[in-house]
Amino acid sequence: MSSAADRLSPRIYVACLAAYNSGCLHGAWIDVEDEEAVADAITTMLTASPVAGAGAEEFAIHDHDDFGGVNIGEHEHISRVVEIASFLRERGQLGALVLDHVGGNIDDAREALDDGYRGTYENLADYFQELTEETVEIPEPLRLYIDYEAMARDAGLSGEVFTLRTSHDEIHVFWAR
Repeated sequence: MSSAADRLSPRIYVACLAAYNSGCLHGAWIDVEDEEAVADAITTMLTASPVAGAGAEEFAIHDHDDFGGVNIGEHEHISRVVEIASFLRERGQLGALVLDHVGGNIDDAREALDDGYRGTYENLADYFQELTEETVEIPEPLRLYIDYEAMARDAGLSGEVFTLRTSHDEIHVFWAR
């Protein structure tokens, strides 16, 4: 579902807290590929700390890049960071938007993308028009009386669907659970 154009390459900036607390900035940008590689890179950064002999064993994530807007906390567990990064590499920018929408629960985001995703439309009424016309035979004299805008509004208000806007004329439609 992710195209080359929206693929993400998440990375984090991890800082040595002993150096930071001593007034020295020391850290490293780390590509988030797998937990072992991230842990090794953190160990290497801490070992090279200018205060290595003074307890340079604690770290914090001071920045993150290319997580598609998903926030990574300063003390986020590395396994969680790797899990999020893996999901985002697999699902791209739309995955990041869905993950944010469902409150950070990767299982819920995966379910929304795999089972609830209905496609891209200019607006929600277009989706309901397409759905209705593909599933119901509408007699010609009644076509003018169907209010797709009202159908879309009601479905959105009732929580049956949710949409994520990616541009002024593009929304992604999902059936809610």
